[in-house]
Amino acid sequence: MNSHIFLGSFFAYIVLMIGFGWWVSRHSRGSGDDFLLGGRSVPLFLTVGTTVATMVGTGSSMGAVGFGYTNGWAGALYGIGGAVGVLLLALLFAPVRKLRFMTMSEELAYYVGANRLVRNLVALLIYIACIGWLGAHILGGGLYLAWMADIDPALAKVIVALGFGIYCVIGGYMAVVWTDTIQAIVLFVGFFLMAGLALVEVGGFSGLTANMDADATSLLGIDKIGALPALSLAAVIAVGVLATPSFRQRIYSGKSVGSVRRSFLVTGVLYLAFSIVPAIIGMATHVLNPGLDNSNFAFPFLATEVLPLGLGLLLLVAGLSATMSSASSDAIAGVSTLMRDLYVLFTGRAPSARHVVLYSRLALVVTIGLALTFALASDNVIDYITTMISTVLAGMFVCGLLGRFWPRYNWQGAVASLVTASATSLAITANAGWNDFWGNPSIPSVLLAIGGGVVASLLTRAPRTTPEQALAILDQERRRMEEAPEANLTASAASSKG
Repeated sequence: MNSHIFLGSFFAYIVLMIGFGWWVSRHSRGSGDDFLLGGRSVPLFLTVGTTVATMVGTGSSMGAVGFGYTNGWAGALYGIGGAVGVLLLALLFAPVRKLRFMTMSEELAYYVGANRLVRNLVALLIYIACIGWLGAHILGGGLYLAWMADIDPALAKVIVALGFGIYCVIGGYMAVVWTDTIQAIVLFVGFFLMAGLALVEVGGFSGLTANMDADATSLLGIDKIGALPALSLAAVIAVGVLATPSFRQRIYSGKSVGSVRRSFLVTGVLYLAFSIVPAIIGMATHVLNPGLDNSNFAFPFLATEVLPLGLGLLLLVAGLSATMSSASSDAIAGVSTLMRDLYVLFTGRAPSARHVVLYSRLALVVTIGLALTFALASDNVIDYITTMISTVLAGMFVCGLLGRFWPRYNWQGAVASLVTASATSLAITANAGWNDFWGNPSIPSVLLAIGGGVVASLLTRAPRTTPEQALAILDQERRRMEEAPEANLTASAASSKG
């Protein structure tokens, strides 16, 4: 009986989000810049809301709780790594807001003279990364909903994908930002409430470690998983934040550099405080039921089997809010890259402003469909996320870091960084011994990508294009997309009369 109540509550929540997305879309100017970046005027409180909601995503609600179920206090490493990542993002990259980039591909290409090869290569990697992140959120939300509503996992993944996909397609970026902010409030209240009730259920912190491996109760679970793997887990999440396109999009869409920086600092502090919550929930669930077949079900087990029905419903909404808020952000980021960069790659020109919204909506459908396909073939959230970050995002993180702070970095170095990072990750992942030693390939991927980028840059000619020239190239190409459709049509009419 409860399964029907859970499923009905989820559908009611989705209908509300879709209705809200439609309401937001009514206030849109209809330009590509408005649909994909909210007109670059997102205020501080909305930037905080959407960034918090994106941070507290599938990894926190499913992956980190499951990791805490198995490895104790190591479940806090996910949140610590994410907090470090968003704080570094505030300090190192918030100033790029003034350069008016639309995608991360533009930003990384700008650092190496607006090089088209780098931009195209990065755009392909970003689109793959967005599909990867999106697939992880669909995977986590689907597993969660399947447990809660007692339905087939494949069907649950389809329902989750349709749920956030519809309000993204209707309302665009501002619908995502507003729904994220609402979901951030819901999920923060829900998660902290759940952690508190879980502690009460197991008899406080003293009862939290009952029946757990003593090593898992050590500081950050280091005795359980090892110091280097623990560092690698925190590092891979930090790198993910620093190189994930959806977080860069928060910078590009913010109202000002100061607004972006303050919102990221607030988010980092909030997320650092949140980092202990998944570990508490996971450990408490282990005390109450140490025999779960899949640790990813720790969160929904506690919500459905231990807590009262009313609280379980609230936590259903909180958990699914976490996955859907992150998924919607990655979907929009992926489509921005598809429209701004990959469209140019295959057609030779940017789409006109009057076509951007329609094309973006069609691209959202395709992108979510691809991510759903990958999600249907996987069932482990943390493995999915860490492998994807190390293989796809580590090189982009290095490109951003060296490009922003080392003027000698050139397009050859950028290509070397991207290739070296991916090759290193694939090699370590394929070797069980190496993977066990490192925990995941993030640290060696980043270090070798830095080395490869520096060596390749020093062995080749320094960039000839100045930063001002590179920015002018990108601005001129982007201008076609940023105009409002009405302005575009007026200009065309005037031209024809002339």
